[in-house]
Formats: sequence, C-alpha cells, structure tokens
Amino acid sequence: MKPNIPDTTEQTMLERVDAAAMLDRTLAWSGIQSGTGNLDGLARQAQALADAFSALPGDIRLEEPEPITAIGTDGSEMPLTRGKHLVVSVRPNSNRRLLLTGHMDTVFPADTDFRTVREVEPGVLNGPGLADMKGGISVILEALKVFETSPAAGDIGYDVMINSDEETGSAASAPLIERLARGKMAALTYEPATLPDGTLAGARGGSGNYSLIVTGRSAHAGRNPQDGRNAIVAAADLAMRLKALTYDEMSVNPAKIEGGSANNVVPDHAVLRFNIRPKTLKAAQHFDLSLSLMLEEVSAEHDVQIHLHGGISRPPKPIDEKAEKLFSAVQDCCEGLGLHYGRKDTGGVCDGNNIAACGVPVVDTMGVRGGAIHSPDEYMIVESLAERAKLSALLFHRLALGALDAREIAR
Repeated sequence: MKPNIPDTTEQTMLERVDAAAMLDRTLAWSGIQSGTGNLDGLARQAQALADAFSALPGDIRLEEPEPITAIGTDGSEMPLTRGKHLVVSVRPNSNRRLLLTGHMDTVFPADTDFRTVREVEPGVLNGPGLADMKGGISVILEALKVFETSPAAGDIGYDVMINSDEETGSAASAPLIERLARGKMAALTYEPATLPDGTLAGARGGSGNYSLIVTGRSAHAGRNPQDGRNAIVAAADLAMRLKALTYDEMSVNPAKIEGGSANNVVPDHAVLRFNIRPKTLKAAQHFDLSLSLMLEEVSAEHDVQIHLHGGISRPPKPIDEKAEKLFSAVQDCCEGLGLHYGRKDTGGVCDGNNIAACGVPVVDTMGVRGGAIHSPDEYMIVESLAERAKLSALLFHRLALGALDAREIAR
C-alpha cells in the first residue's frame, strides 16, 4: 500500500462521513438569513450551530463581539454592533492543539431577495451562503465527528471558532482569533476553494480600510471665499496622492468622498474612504510611513485638520517554511483520497491572514468546492461536502499521529 493511501483504521473512520446529513444541515443553515448586520439572523444561526456542535465532546460558548466603531458621513465616530461568536473547545489541556475557523455571516442583508436554494444542474446547488461558507462549517463539524471515532483523537485537542463578522473584516473578532491562535501547532480555515476543482489559496496579500476626516472652514463662495478652507479640495488632493502610492507591491483604491453642502458655501467637511492591498509586510510598513507624511503635508498646504480612522485589518500572509509543511500534509491527504491538489496565490483576504500573523501555519480554503460567491449566482458542488470532510478528517488523524512535529512546527 502506498504511504498516502488511507490504512484500514483511516478507511473505517472515513466511511462514517454522512453526506446526506451534511447536505441537510447545510441547506437548513442556508435558509437562515445571517448577513453581518442582521443581528436577529445571526443569533438564530449561532444557536443552530451551538446545537449542532454539541455532538462534539467539548465545551461550547458564545463570545461577545469586541467593541468597534465606524465613521459616519458627518465624520463622527459611531459604535457598530456585531453578533456573538461561537467557540468550541475540545481537550483544552492537550499539548498539541489545532485551531479551526469559519464564519456564520454572509454578505446578503436581511432584506435580500436571494433566499432560496435551487438546483442549477445535477449535483450543483445555487443558494445564499452555501459555499461561503455554511457548507464549510458543515465540513468542519462532520470531519470532527468522524475524527472523534478514531483511537488517535485523544492525542490532539482543538478549538473551533465561528465568527459573525468575517465578511466585514473581522474587526469584532480579531482579538478572539489572536487569543485562540496562541500556542496552536497549526490552523485550518474553511473558506471555499479558490477554484471549482478544489485548488487551495496560497499566499495572500493584506487589506486595510481607512477613513480620513477632513475639517476645513466654511465661507461664502462669492463674498469671501479666501476666508474658507475647502475640505473637499483637500480630500481630492489626498485621493490623488494616495492613488500615486500604487506600485507592484501595493494597490491603493480611493473609494468615496463624502461632504460639502450648498454650491455657494466653501465646504468645511469631507470624509475620504479608501482601501489598500499590500502584498508584503514591508509594503504595508512603507505605506504607513508615506501616509503619515502625506497627512502632514496636505494639512499644512490646505490649512485643514485631518483625522485618521482605520488601518490594516488583514496583514499579508506569506507562505513560510511552517506553512509549507502543513500544505505538504494536506497534499499527501489529497493524493491518498484521489482528490485534486493545487495551490495558487490570491489577492483576496480572510481570517487566515490574521492567523498567519500570529505565527501559526494555516491553510485557509479547506471548505467546499463552488464559486460565484458574494453574488446571487453563488453555487456549491454537492459532492464536495463529503470530499472535503474526508480530507479534513484524514488530515486531523495524521496530525494526531505526528504528521507534523509539534516542536518543530511551533518554532
């Protein structure tokens, strides 16, 4: 028998994967509207997940979201309310532990018309959150349930974290992710595969969202415009300078300028919102310095005040030696199961960025195969539910048996 092929114990474990049950619960969860701002829907989803994950031999709790704020169109800082996050802890005292993460929120608001599931072709379902990522959460649960039947299960512990705000950057769950990542030998995140064939995401760039609140001085546009300090003009100057910071390792997208009033009034207020995508940590650090200098220059040249809100929420995620070892373990399992293995770098971001920034190796597209996420065309390939559950269960089993040396991976 080839080394990658599941042995008798592993085959017995994998035969317990219940594809029908996986599909049933994924469809039920898809029917719960749980957009990031839909607190009632998120509460229903969290309870449904807590009930389902009670099948595991661990403690379940709902964690309060971290307080966060946003900038309104008037430049004022206002609190944002997010849903609770689900955490399942199994064998917390184990010396070798994993972190498994997913998110219960979707991009679809409470009043969306995208509510039902339909079959677009045999074995392919279209529906809200099926791929991103209620199917992925179902994979986590099924893989852990069958893994717990293995004699090796007791040799490893794990935390499962399902947050409520991933689609908006995980600001209210980032401290929780960091806390749970501490001391873990490896992590897996259950975003959908990057391609319908199951290709995984490799290195990821980072992402940051910012608001610049510009305060000038109002004046009559005809009688005394020289006494005004035009906040819109200053914001426009900032937008042009920000865009000029784009290069191979960094993209900057000035997205919106808000403010102003009547045509005959020099505007004393503006808010500029922008996003950055650094490919490397060095690029992110260089941007911070450039932005600081830019704000000083524009403030002085336009005689305005500028307040900065926001920052990098997803650090860049390179593939280091520890991550390569984890990817190799995943590849071995794919080959043993006869599944396609592929990996490609991507500009998209997810909670895997945050985990990697904690020094923990992570593979962050262990969820279902599908596509067209964040749109009403989102779809899931049904057979991938069982495929990916078997992949994870086999990986858990081999990690428990020492596929990764805990001391080496934690260096």
